[in-house]
Amino acid sequence: MKARNSRLREIAVLFTKLGIIGFGGPVVHIAMMEGEVVKKRKWMSQQHFLDLVGATNLIPGPNSTEMTMHCGQERAGWKGLIVAGVCFILPAVLITLAFAWAYDRYGALPNAERFIYGIKPAIIAVVASAAISLGKKALKSTFLGILGVISAVLVLLGANEILVLFGAGAIGILFYSLQKQDRSLNGFLPFPFLYVDVSSWNIFWIFLKVGSILYGSGYVLFGFLDAELVGRGLISKNELADAIAVGQFTPGPVFSAATFIGYQVGGFNGAILATVGIFLPSFLFVGLLNPLIPRLRKSPVMSAFLDAVNITSVAIILAVLVEMSRVMITDWRTIVIALVSFIVLFYFKKVNSAFIVLGGALLGFVLTQL
Repeated sequence: MKARNSRLREIAVLFTKLGIIGFGGPVVHIAMMEGEVVKKRKWMSQQHFLDLVGATNLIPGPNSTEMTMHCGQERAGWKGLIVAGVCFILPAVLITLAFAWAYDRYGALPNAERFIYGIKPAIIAVVASAAISLGKKALKSTFLGILGVISAVLVLLGANEILVLFGAGAIGILFYSLQKQDRSLNGFLPFPFLYVDVSSWNIFWIFLKVGSILYGSGYVLFGFLDAELVGRGLISKNELADAIAVGQFTPGPVFSAATFIGYQVGGFNGAILATVGIFLPSFLFVGLLNPLIPRLRKSPVMSAFLDAVNITSVAIILAVLVEMSRVMITDWRTIVIALVSFIVLFYFKKVNSAFIVLGGALLGFVLTQL
């Protein structure tokens, strides 16, 4: 009993620390975990850690957050899963909640507006850079390239991003089956996804649904929220952009932006409901599917599905980026901020995106004085 409690405390300390210093996105988070869990603490082998990293791409949810849960479960069972996940998420949620309160109270003041004015075009550059990086990895064949272009066009024409994403996944499975002349579809198919009738949607169910079906990068979250919230008039594109900025500027999972959005829609209760909704599916998926990870990794059908989903995820990012650019790139100042931010990201690939956001805010403040 004492050994188990000691392990839980160790997990809590480690993942709280990573939640506080974890700037830079999922890749950075996972690299930090590998150093702490494999090299320093030797909780598991390098190969098993890599197996878990691969598995996070096979289930919905934020990859780095799910990795914390896998590590916690390996160390101390289901209690370790919960402790690791909560401790990694909580710092980002608390910081984001503070930003949401300040934004709601002071965001309309002139000085605050000048900073936010510069953040938005900087975010355009951050998302564009991420889309290029993800696209290089996702573009594995001519078929996937064509599928990505069609998906981007459909989203720009107004198609629902979620339907496009999973429609592309189904096409990927079909294409694989035709190539292999195998219509039996042996292997793992996508998991049953949550669907809630429009008339009964509320903030918790919206974020629970998104958390239940979100594949790909955390940036894809904003494509989904564009459809679920902006498309239904619950928030504006500017508020979505501000949520992206907060998600980038704060440590830990970018999904904590849900806390910011929830606060704007429904105050403190909205923030709590949105946060619980977006993260709850990850706890359930990791807990239920951990024993199936070896089989999922080897499934060619699931691999075909994920290849199609990944390229479509990038297409969604690019389509939303175009729409956001129309709103946020409005004059020479925002063009300058976006270009400078993109150039810095292009030539200094290791720079933390939080510094890009901060630099955009400062540059926006300076340029608006001219």
